[in-house]
Amino acid sequence: MPAKAKANRSMIVMTRSIPTPAKISWPASRLRKHADYQRVYRASRKQFSKQMSYFYALRPALGADGTLVRGVSTNAARVGLTVGKAMGKAVDRNRIKRRMREAVRRQLPLLQVPVDLVLHPKRSILDLDFATLQRELASVFRAVQKAAGKQLPAQTEPAKT
Repeated sequence: MPAKAKANRSMIVMTRSIPTPAKISWPASRLRKHADYQRVYRASRKQFSKQMSYFYALRPALGADGTLVRGVSTNAARVGLTVGKAMGKAVDRNRIKRRMREAVRRQLPLLQVPVDLVLHPKRSILDLDFATLQRELASVFRAVQKAAGKQLPAQTEPAKT
């Protein structure tokens, strides 16, 4: 890729953006498959916060076939967003998702356990101040971290016979 390019008789300097760790972590830590969403829904109960509801489940280290899950860090959290048609027209739903993705990207380091989390925002997120949204999401992540931390030792202890 050239460092400089000419366009309309003026010099435009083109630079490459260097990805930061925060920019890299969101796509890799996203729930992608319908089966993952369904597993989270089956394995947990609906939890509520002021501006959203959420589901979470600890992620098993091995997949259904007994092998490591490809492309997924064994100790990183994965987050999925669900914004249904009841939230409004496509413009509103996309705006909700953009705001939530950015807030998740900034707060993701708070989750240190291998957990899958599905977030269901309320329509009020559209009018919410972004700093308030981040605080709300941080409190959800801390609650999930605390609850998953309690469940994690119980799963890793060997069975006594």
